[in-house]
Amino acid sequence: MRRWGILAALALITGCTIVPQGGGPRPSGPAAPPAGVTSAALAGVAAGPNVGSLGLRAADADMALASFRESCRWLLTRPDASGLTRPDDWRPACGAVSTWAPGRGHEFFQQYFETARVGDGAAFATGYFEPEIRGSRTRIPGYDVPVYAMPPDLVRAWPEDVPASERTGRPPLGRYDESGKFTLYYDRAQIEAGALAGRGLEIAWVADPVEFFFLQIQGSGRLVAPDGSVMRIGYAGQNGREYVGIGRVMRERGLIGDGPGQYSGSMQGIMAYIHKHPEEGRDLMRLNKSWIFFQELKGDGPLGSLGVPVRRESSVAVDPAFVPYGAPVWLQVDRPEAGGLWVAQDTGGAIKGANRFDTFWGAGEDARRIAGGMSARGQALVLLPKGTVARLHGR
Repeated sequence: MRRWGILAALALITGCTIVPQGGGPRPSGPAAPPAGVTSAALAGVAAGPNVGSLGLRAADADMALASFRESCRWLLTRPDASGLTRPDDWRPACGAVSTWAPGRGHEFFQQYFETARVGDGAAFATGYFEPEIRGSRTRIPGYDVPVYAMPPDLVRAWPEDVPASERTGRPPLGRYDESGKFTLYYDRAQIEAGALAGRGLEIAWVADPVEFFFLQIQGSGRLVAPDGSVMRIGYAGQNGREYVGIGRVMRERGLIGDGPGQYSGSMQGIMAYIHKHPEEGRDLMRLNKSWIFFQELKGDGPLGSLGVPVRRESSVAVDPAFVPYGAPVWLQVDRPEAGGLWVAQDTGGAIKGANRFDTFWGAGEDARRIAGGMSARGQALVLLPKGTVARLHGR
């Protein structure tokens, strides 16, 4: 998912301390990784306790087993950015998981895995969820905000005024105008004004432009129609224009605070301001020129970075430089609901460094509540194929 998690997204929106629904200020996140520590191998890896001593709950292990099974295609074919494992290391576990009997997940992890502590193992976990907003596959009264698919004229190319010597890396996103000149793509204001209208790019329509603005920041979500049917949409691309955190702008304008006429720096506070001041709110949102394009997701869950559905209370976002994608992760933290066995299947823009995790809580009001209030600290262990730690230490 192209998302930051609810805490990370709000931090980027507001540029200020986030206040959880329960009250006081949220503890700050962990310090940035030390300079030069860019992977788990450089952070240092030590053997942890035996998997059997973790006290795996049967239901927890079975959920993780199902998520691990879906991750094996990645584990067996892609290099591990953390430097901890090789595809062949996973073959015994992935070969066995396809026929492993339900209800015996804890035995599976004990048989094929050992635990490892990356760095000091000090974990910090937040939460993210799949937003739900009012939407419809077709345009009906009250549902007038278009959800666009990727436009075919959004391409990467070099502007004519960029010298050949400076054309390194990926070219920028943009479009060719009527004269054939490569230029910037339409920004948020131009798209809202109809720059893409009438081209058959609409895959759905939503009721509230403010709710849709925040769903774009999250990167995926569920559109709930008046008849109760649900359409799941996910990130397909971006227009290449600059992102602006509107909460930071509100703070600079004196609109965020505890005084008269001021609003909370939370997502709810910002939405309240925009709804109460629609014209000023529209102009504020248009300062963020970035626009997200979507595609319909047909599976039973939003897709994570591995291309498989992320699952409630099973999938966790990680920094793949420190945790192998697809690896099980054991969290022992001060929020019991976030403790237990997870599988690394996603990442996020603010999920950086060793032992930084973003737990996934699905969709619905309880998911919003749990994810929005999630801030957990404790210890983390990564489960690796048996023999990995000894190999890393040259034994």
